[in-house]
Amino acid sequence: MSLAVIQMVSQSDVLANLAQARRLLEQAAAGGAKLAVLPENFAAMGRRDIADIGRAEALGEGPILPWLKQTARDLKLWIVAGTLPLPPLGQPDAKSHACSLLVNDQGETVARYDKLHLFDVDVADNRGRYRESDDYAYGSGVVVADTPVGRVGLTVCYDLRFPELYSELRAAGAELITAPSAFTAVTGAAHWDVLIRARAIETQCYVLAAAQGGTHPGPRETFGHAAIIDPWGRVLAHQDQGEAVLLAERDSDEQASIRARMPVTNHRRFFSQGAQRPASEHEFKA
Repeated sequence: MSLAVIQMVSQSDVLANLAQARRLLEQAAAGGAKLAVLPENFAAMGRRDIADIGRAEALGEGPILPWLKQTARDLKLWIVAGTLPLPPLGQPDAKSHACSLLVNDQGETVARYDKLHLFDVDVADNRGRYRESDDYAYGSGVVVADTPVGRVGLTVCYDLRFPELYSELRAAGAELITAPSAFTAVTGAAHWDVLIRARAIETQCYVLAAAQGGTHPGPRETFGHAAIIDPWGRVLAHQDQGEAVLLAERDSDEQASIRARMPVTNHRRFFSQGAQRPASEHEFKA
């Protein structure tokens, strides 16, 4: 059950990016992958016409969705299409979501995840200010789907900072979790490796962390360090910068053993809002 994670350095030219992605996916398929994950914004980076791109795709006039379906069919490959701008179904003029699509090897869309957490932060880099909500609408809902390599939960980039989402995915039966990303160089250097390993350890899932890794229009520098992490938090494959195809195998027996030996989902305790606060050590002594 081979897994592939793609790292790219996408630019503003959609067709050039699609050609690059096709070449990398061909390498993944040749390496035996059954499922491959593309990074966030794989088809375009640094574009300001997000609304136009999303509307064209929704109306069947854009190049990205036809390319995605044809590539999946040609390569007999399940693909998690990082993110692309797509408005809600049936609403081509609505604000787009940062949408991650799961497409099967017949070119059929199996699942759609609209990014829940949008990157509205200030970063100490040459850009300084990021406001994804200017271009994208907030998503809603947790998405999991069955694939030939296991039950996959979908997330995107900034979601990595919100562990409750990953707990929900595990509760929904996820065995693998995708995290296509475009972390900034600054935030990535500080937190990326810790976050992707932590999400794998706490959920006991494989984390498939596709990434952008280089310099893009804007200007914008992304951290890269795409990786495949196993349920014990081990790094099975990794790439610092530049384009890459990472391959690893899912060992379902070992994953089941990890979960049986350390049944964290059975041990988890939740505190509802307004629940009685546990007594402190001082209060017990009193």
